[in-house]
Amino acid sequence: MTETTEKTRVPDPQDMPAEQEGRILDQDEIDSLLGFGDDAGNGSKTGIMELINSALVNYERLPMLDVVFDRLVRLMSTSLRNLTSDNVEVSLDHISSVRFGDYLNSIPLPAMLSIFKAEEWDDRGMMVVDSALIYSIVDVLLGGRRGTSALRVEGRPYTTIETRLIERLVHVVLNDLSAAFDPLSPVSFRMERIETNPRFATITQSNNAGVLARLRIDMGDRSGRIEIMIPYATLEPVREILLQMFMGEKFGRDSIWESHLTRELFQTDVHLSAILGETSVPLNDLLNWKVGSTVILNTRPDDLIEMRVGQHPMFMAKIGQKQGQIAASIEEYIEPKQEEE
Repeated sequence: MTETTEKTRVPDPQDMPAEQEGRILDQDEIDSLLGFGDDAGNGSKTGIMELINSALVNYERLPMLDVVFDRLVRLMSTSLRNLTSDNVEVSLDHISSVRFGDYLNSIPLPAMLSIFKAEEWDDRGMMVVDSALIYSIVDVLLGGRRGTSALRVEGRPYTTIETRLIERLVHVVLNDLSAAFDPLSPVSFRMERIETNPRFATITQSNNAGVLARLRIDMGDRSGRIEIMIPYATLEPVREILLQMFMGEKFGRDSIWESHLTRELFQTDVHLSAILGETSVPLNDLLNWKVGSTVILNTRPDDLIEMRVGQHPMFMAKIGQKQGQIAASIEEYIEPKQEEE
């Protein structure tokens, strides 16, 4: 009789199917995971880039910025009409949060980059005027014909006259921006310089986030854009104010109820105790006290006595008489003791 021995064969890793092996990613899959694939060019964020950009602070957490920029649009519509003597319409395209470095690399050139300083906040912001608006403002201020688009001359630096005219525009916008912030917090925006190269317009670190407001200005057939970039570090002094949901909000506080409660508290009766003296006696002696028993205290007639509200010392007073009644004249106020943590 022949015995058959059955042996168990250990599979070779090379013979295993690809689904069971440790899978190795190719370059396209790595790019897609990191967010550098083809989808990145379409404005969508994928993979790790989505996690990185999630650290950005959403401007919607500062809802009062909408009120500020809406007010700015109304003010600019009036002031630019006075500046250009033309029918000017200003509209707010959108407000977003961007990283400063990413925005600096996305500025379409040629453009004028105005660096301004918030005096009270001791920090800076940036205003970008695109080439279309530059030539439109120059054409309007120098008497260009209405109904015709401004003539653009690309490939050359801006002249001194063009720069001065844009400085007038920047001053007008900054004055309106100061007026837009006045109901929240008085601030003065002052223009420091104008740059045409984004490399010389760095006002904060490239990875810092900021609020970007894009404004569109239409003057008949002429139009252009102004972009205002304010880093969150600049807005930090007024961050609590910008967190309000509407103008004058007090975070749930009701001024009418507060006034009523204050008035009622001032009319509340408070029991004030005058401590003529304190002493310690044995319990046996206390039980033997009768009507007429004498208790000797260490307080002298000229000593100040303590006056308490409940168990809390409030005043030191001098005892005496007035109009046949026992009275106390308050001499000192006792500071409340802070409880030890």
